Amino acid sequence: MRILVVHESYQQRGGEDAVAAAEAEQLELHGHTVSRYSRHNDELKGQGPLRIMRAGIATVWATESFHHLEKLLVTGKPEIVHFHNTLPLISPAAYYACARHGIPVVQTLHNYRLVCPAATFLRDGQLCEECLGRRVAWKAVAYGCYRGSRAASAAVTAMLATHRALRTWQTKVDAYIALSEFARKKHVAGGLPPQRLVVKPNFVHPDPGSRARQEAGQYALFVGRLSEEKGLRGLLAAWKRLTRPIPLFLLGDGPLREEIALQMGSPSLPETSLIGGVSRAEVFQWMRGARFLVCPSHWFEGCPLVIVEAFACGIPVIATGHGPTAEMIDHGRTGLHVAPGNDADLAVKVEWAWTHPEEMQVMGEAARREFEAKYTAQQNYSHLMALYERLAAGKAASLQSATWAASAMSSGGVS
Repeated sequence: MRILVVHESYQQRGGEDAVAAAEAEQLELHGHTVSRYSRHNDELKGQGPLRIMRAGIATVWATESFHHLEKLLVTGKPEIVHFHNTLPLISPAAYYACARHGIPVVQTLHNYRLVCPAATFLRDGQLCEECLGRRVAWKAVAYGCYRGSRAASAAVTAMLATHRALRTWQTKVDAYIALSEFARKKHVAGGLPPQRLVVKPNFVHPDPGSRARQEAGQYALFVGRLSEEKGLRGLLAAWKRLTRPIPLFLLGDGPLREEIALQMGSPSLPETSLIGGVSRAEVFQWMRGARFLVCPSHWFEGCPLVIVEAFACGIPVIATGHGPTAEMIDHGRTGLHVAPGNDADLAVKVEWAWTHPEEMQVMGEAARREFEAKYTAQQNYSHLMALYERLAAGKAASLQSATWAASAMSSGGVS
């Protein structure tokens, strides 16, 4: 099958970029022809006011990307076009190029952008669903929810309102991939057509393999972007509450790095260390030595790749007990749930996990079984191809029916 993958990369590489690349790689490994159309948010760096204004307009309708994509559709003749991120330089205009050529469109919903301008349901560190289901998310503009900017929020809000009015989401996307049942329900509540939404979680490839059964890990581990929505302030507050020293290592980088580094260097957090960004291979090495992973996110995560990676390594996870993380982690079997935003509860769960190494080892083994049951590359590929084949067959049948009808009308067979 010929597949065109469309993705706009972020300035700081994250889970979406990794998943888009990994899925394309899997398709190629199985013998499919994969072409790519890519833009990068770095294109907006150092631009003047005029260029930034044009980018705001492109958020609603990116003419340049529309024409680029049309050329690729004509020359490559893909049977499926699979979109990941389109903001802001690709835009929903790209769907219309596909529709013009009769090619099915798949859109993976890595976050909540189509129903929340901030994409996170998070405002000032707290969950917020004030714009869910609204025709125009005007409150997002008032609050400056996207990048802390009212102008940028207005551009995203205009894009969502325009394409809601044009029924782009209902008519120009043949299938949406939600990463969890929770995310699927949120997008349905936000107005996306339920019959076009399927659930397919993320996956890990290559499989790092579970660590051998041995003595319990020697530290707690956080892996991820050092940003507001990840709950890092609450994580460090919880560590200050501990009644015993428990080593904690943080892997990652992001806008809160300086603040986190300053705190972790204080006498109140003697057992904590900020490692910074590391390679994926190094992440797996760190995971193998951890007793558990901590994932205290404030926002409704999509399907955190770091949790899937921990499961693959046989590491249990302590995570916020809401949204997709609660769906992924079976409390008491593959990890522990923590009350959202409650650093006291997090401290209690961390201490229990640290003082019950055998129980955590059993949970880690269950986490590995969960990975094998739900998150392998082969399962992901099978689900993806089943969707592609269904859409391609449906489009072919539709075209055949249209051709027959046109032929019958031209020959007088239909009155």
